[in-house]
Amino acid sequence: MLSPNHLEKYADVLLWGLQTAKKASLKKNEIVLIQYGQPALKLAEILYARLLDMGIHPVQRMVATFEMEKSFYEKANPKQLTFLTPGDQELYQNIGGRIYLHAPESLTHLKDIEPSRIGKAMVSRKPLKDILDRREEQHKYSWTLCIVPTDELARQARMSIKQYTGQVVKGCYLDRDHPVAEWQHIHKEVMAIKKRLSSLPVKYFRMESAGMDLKITPGDQRKWAGVSGHNVPSFEVFISPDWRGTEGVYFANLPSFRSGNYVEGIRITFARGRAVRIEAKQGEAFAKKQLAMDAGACQVGEFSLTDKRFSRIDRFMAETLFDENFGGKAGNSHIALGSSYSDTFNGDPAKLTGALKKKLGFNDSALHWDLVNTEPKTVTAHLTDGRKVVIYDRGVFTL
Repeated sequence: MLSPNHLEKYADVLLWGLQTAKKASLKKNEIVLIQYGQPALKLAEILYARLLDMGIHPVQRMVATFEMEKSFYEKANPKQLTFLTPGDQELYQNIGGRIYLHAPESLTHLKDIEPSRIGKAMVSRKPLKDILDRREEQHKYSWTLCIVPTDELARQARMSIKQYTGQVVKGCYLDRDHPVAEWQHIHKEVMAIKKRLSSLPVKYFRMESAGMDLKITPGDQRKWAGVSGHNVPSFEVFISPDWRGTEGVYFANLPSFRSGNYVEGIRITFARGRAVRIEAKQGEAFAKKQLAMDAGACQVGEFSLTDKRFSRIDRFMAETLFDENFGGKAGNSHIALGSSYSDTFNGDPAKLTGALKKKLGFNDSALHWDLVNTEPKTVTAHLTDGRKVVIYDRGVFTL
C-alpha cells in the first residue's frame, strides 16, 4: 500500500490538479465533493482535513461496494434502476469541485449482468452529468481523479501489490521530493505542444499502425487540450473531433475493464462517422450493447496521443486512467466512444450551446469509453492547403 509520505504527496498533487483544472484557486466556502472507494479512505481523510484547513466545505461520499453494485443491477426493478437520490441535483448545482479516488475491489463483478441494464442506469444519470458539464463550461466547477492501488487491480495487471503500488508511485512522480514541481514542468512543456498543434490548419489526421488505419477530422473551432489537472496522472494531448468525419479502422491492443466487464482485442470499423462493425476477441456482445446505449455511443468523442518522453508508465495497469497515459517504447493513442469534451472548443465554453455543439460535430452521449492502442504508429496531419505534416511518430510529437 501507499506509505504515509506517498499519501501526503498524492494529496498535494490532487489539490494542485483540482486548482489547475479550475484555472483558479479554490475559494473559501466553496463546496468540494470527495468520492472514494473504501480502500482509499486514508487518502480521503487527508484531503478532507486539507480542505477544511483551506476554508472549503468538504462533502464526503463513499461509493457503492462491488457487492452493492452487483446487487443493484441484479435486483433493481425498473423504477429502482433509474432512481436518482433526492438532493443529488441540488448538490451538483452547487459544488465547485470534485475529487474522485478510484479504488476498485473487483473489476469483473458485473460480467453476468445484462449490459442494457447498466446502460439504462447510466442514461438515467446523464442529467446530473449535464449539470456538471454546464457548470464546468461556466468556470464554476472542475474535477480531478486518481487511483489507489488494490489487490484486485494488481491481480488483473498480473503484478504483486508492491509492484503495482510502485508503478502508481512512479507514474505520479510521488518518488520525487517535490512532485507538484514535476507536474508544473510537464504542464508547461505540454502547453507548448498543444499551442503548436492548435495552430495547424488541419483538414484531417490519418493514424496508421500495424493494426489500424483511421481518419479523424478535427472540425471547426477546435483546440487541443490535456495535462490540465483533471487526471492524476495525465500526459495525454487530446481533441474532441467532428465525429462525422471519422472513417476507417481502430484497434485497441490493450484490454479494457468497463462496468464490471472485460473486453480484449476490440476492432471498430467506422463509416460516415459511425461504428458500423464491432469485433472483439473477448467481450464482443458487451461492447456492441455499450455502443448501442444511445445515439452518440457509437461515435467518437475524443482522439488522444501521449508523448513517451513525459510518461513513466510502462506496464499494463488494468485501469484506463493509467493505460490511456501509457508511455513505454511507443507511447499510445486512444479514442473515446461517446461524449466529447467542451474544453476543446476554441471559444468561450459557456457559449457552446447544444445547437452549436451539434452544428460543430461535438458528440453527445451518456457513454465515454476510452480504448487504447500502444502499437508504434505515425499520425499525419493533412492540411487545408494540401501539405502533409507528420505530427507524431513512435511515441513522440515531432513538431
